[in-house]
Amino acid sequence: MARSNEAAAEALNEYAELFALDGGDPFRVRSYQKAAKAIAGHPRDLREISVRDVPGIGEAIAKKVEEFLARGGFRQLDALRAKVPDGVRRLTRIPSLGPKTALFLYRELGIDSAEALADAIAAGRLKGVKGMGPKTVDNLLAGIEQLRSSGGRVHRGIAFDLAQQVIAVLGGQASPPERIAYAGSLRRMRETVGDIDILAVGSPGLMEALRAQPFVTEVVAAGDKKTSVRTDRGLQIDLRLVPAESWGAALVYFTGGKDHNVRLREIAVRKGWKLSEYGLFEGERVIAAATEEDIYAALGMQWVPPPLREDMGEVEAALKHELPELVQRADLKGDLHTHTNLTDGVASLEEMVAAAADLGHSYYAVTDHAPDLAMQRMTLDKALEQRAALEALQAKYPRMRLLHGTELNIGPDGSVDWPLEVLEGFDVRVASVHSHFTQPREEMTRRFIAACENPGVHIIGHPTTRKIGKRPPVDADWDAVFDAAARTGTVLEIDSFPDRADLPSDLVRRAKHRGVRFSIDSDAHAVPHLGNQHYGVGIAQRAALTPDDVINAWPLDRLLAHLAAPT
Repeated sequence: MARSNEAAAEALNEYAELFALDGGDPFRVRSYQKAAKAIAGHPRDLREISVRDVPGIGEAIAKKVEEFLARGGFRQLDALRAKVPDGVRRLTRIPSLGPKTALFLYRELGIDSAEALADAIAAGRLKGVKGMGPKTVDNLLAGIEQLRSSGGRVHRGIAFDLAQQVIAVLGGQASPPERIAYAGSLRRMRETVGDIDILAVGSPGLMEALRAQPFVTEVVAAGDKKTSVRTDRGLQIDLRLVPAESWGAALVYFTGGKDHNVRLREIAVRKGWKLSEYGLFEGERVIAAATEEDIYAALGMQWVPPPLREDMGEVEAALKHELPELVQRADLKGDLHTHTNLTDGVASLEEMVAAAADLGHSYYAVTDHAPDLAMQRMTLDKALEQRAALEALQAKYPRMRLLHGTELNIGPDGSVDWPLEVLEGFDVRVASVHSHFTQPREEMTRRFIAACENPGVHIIGHPTTRKIGKRPPVDADWDAVFDAAARTGTVLEIDSFPDRADLPSDLVRRAKHRGVRFSIDSDAHAVPHLGNQHYGVGIAQRAALTPDDVINAWPLDRLLAHLAAPT
C-alpha cells in the first residue's frame, strides 16, 4: 500500500471516529469509513492520480483528502481533535465500548480511561446507572482486560510496514548501511509485536538519521551504537550498529525468543564455549560469528528458521537434523478467500482477477458474502450473474483457473445461507462466524461442529473471529472443533489479514496434531490485500506447517479432488 494512501485513510478514519464521538450522523460516519477503505485499497498512489479517480469519493471528501495531501491534515479534522476530549478517545480504545457510552461515562461520571472505568466499577459507581446492567458491566470488564492483555502490542502488519519504512529511509541516506535487517519478534513472525529491533552495519550517522524522521515522536535513548525512539504508531524502535564480522551472531542473539537463546547458550557451555551477540567463542578464539548458519552448524544443529525459535521442540529437531521443510510463500499456488465490490470489497471482479494473475496464481477463488449477511444485500441471482462473468473472464486467463466461491455465514445454530443443492454449484465454500460472538462455550462449539459436518462447507473462515486490539476470540472447545474438522475433512483457514491472523499459530499447531488441513488465504477486500498471504505464511511457519498441510499449496488437480470429496 502506498504510504500516502495509508496516511490519508488513517486521517479519514480518525475523522469518522471523532465525528461519531461528537454525535455526528451515523450515515456520514459510514461514508467516511467507506471512503477510507476505498483509498487504502486503491492500487495507485494518490499523489500520482486525482483522488476523484478513486471510486466512491465525493467532492466533499475529495477536498479534505487534497488538503491532507498538501499539508498533512485538514481543517475539519483539526477542529474535531480540539473539540473531542482525549479521555473520550481513550475510552473508545476499550473493545465493546462505543462512542455514545464513552461520551456518557466522560460527561456524566468523569471517567476518562480504562483504569478509571475499572476503579468506578469496583467502587460500585455504575450500579443503578441507566444502561449499565450486570451484563453490560461484565462486557466492559472483559474489554478492559483485553486492552490490558495487549500490553501495547500491535499486529504484525503495523510493525512490518514501519520496519520496512525505516529500512528504506536508512538505505536512502548518503552513507547507507552495508547491511540492515529487522530482528526480534517481528522476524519470528509473531502475530503481535511490542517493539522493533533493527540491526545494521554502518556508520553512527544512521542513528542521527533515524532520530530526525518525522514519524519519531520521542527519543528514548541516543548513542553511537544504539538509538531507541518512540513513533507515531506507539511502537518503540531500537536501532543497533553491529560489527560486520559479528552479523550472524547478532542476528541469532536478537532474533531468538528468550527460551530458544537459553537453550543455545546451554549447548555452547556444554562444549566449553561461550555464545554472545558477538560470536561463538572458545576462550579468545572465534569459532563462528559471520553467519547464522555458521553459528548453528558449529553447535551441531541445522539452521533454525526464525519463526520456530521459541523452544517448542525445534532445538531437539535441529540437533537431530529433522526440522520440517516449512511452507514458503512461493509454495502457495492460489488464494481461496477474496472479495469484490459486489459485497464489501472495493475493487471490481475484473480488477481482482487481473491482480491475482499478476501475482502468478495458478488458481484464484472469488468468495463474496452470501445473503445472511444482510448488510451486503447479496442474492442468489447476483451470485449467478457473477459466476457467468467469471466464466467469461476465464478465456482471458488461460494459465489461471478461476473458481467461483462464496463466504457463507454460520448462524447461531450452525446452519448456513443456502441449501446443499445451491451450494454444490460453487467451487469453493468458505463458512464463517460473523455474529453472536458471545455465545456460551458449549453452544459455540456445537455451532462450529455443525458447520464442519455440513457437506456443503469446505473451509471454516477466520475461525476464532478475533480482531487484534478490537475483538477477542470466541470461546469454543477448540480440540473438539479440530477433531470434527479432521473427521469430516473440513479445512481450517489461516486468515492472513494482519489484524485477524486467524487461526493463530498456537491453535494451528494444535489442529495440525489432530490431523487438520489448512488454507492460507488473503481475505482480500482490495487489490493490495492480495499480498497479505505472506503474513499467513508466517503463522503457518510458526506452527511448523509443510506444503502438504496447506491445500492451496497443492496443484490444481489435487485441490479440486479434495474439494469434491464427500465429507
